Amino acid sequence: MKYLALIYSAPGTAPEYGSDAWGPFMAGYETATKTYLADGAHIAGEALQPVETATCVRIRNGKAELTDGPFAETKEQLGGFYLLDCADLDQAIRYAKLIPTAEHGTVEVRPVMEFDG
Repeated sequence: MKYLALIYSAPGTAPEYGSDAWGPFMAGYETATKTYLADGAHIAGEALQPVETATCVRIRNGKAELTDGPFAETKEQLGGFYLLDCADLDQAIRYAKLIPTAEHGTVEVRPVMEFDG
C-alpha cells in the first residue's frame, strides 16, 4: 500500500542552512532516503519551496480565484514529502520515524486512496 509522509515544521525550528547543525540534519535525510531505496519502498520524495512561493487555485461560480501564500496562520507548514510503498501502517510509521524533521516538527503519515480501474 502507498503512504504519503507529509513533513511539517514551523519556520525557524530546523537547523539553519550553513550552520554546524545543518550537515548532520541533512545526513539524516540521506540516511532515510537510502533506507527507503534499499528496502524498495521509495517511490518519490521532494522538499518544497517556502510557503510564500505557493499559489492556491479555487474555482468559484466558474471563475478562478488565485491566492498567493501563506494562506493560513499556522505554526507548522508543509515543507516536503515522501511517497512510500509499505506493507502496512506500522512499516510506514517506522519509516516516518527516520525523517529528521520529526524531532522538531510533525510527520503526518496518510494512506493513499487507490481507485479500481
